[in-house]
Amino acid sequence: MNKVEIYTWQSCPFCIRAKMLLERKGVRYEEYSIDGDNEARTRMANRAGGRTTVPQIFIEGKPVGGCDDLYALESTKQLDVLLGLVG
Repeated sequence: MNKVEIYTWQSCPFCIRAKMLLERKGVRYEEYSIDGDNEARTRMANRAGGRTTVPQIFIEGKPVGGCDDLYALESTKQLDVLLGLVG
């Protein structure tokens, strides 16, 4: 399974939805809770090509986007491929 990282805010509903999808798929992820941490948010934005909204999700170090992007990948069956769940 490929490495998944997710930048979140604790009370963000989109972050919660994204994590729920990953958990439902049995995916382990590294979470970076950046509530109120402007330096961490800047680091996240630098990695995410300037995106500053949360969540920001990375698979194998590559930016995937946010919650809507994750669900769009799921609806087209591309998420499993990116996660390394299928060949």
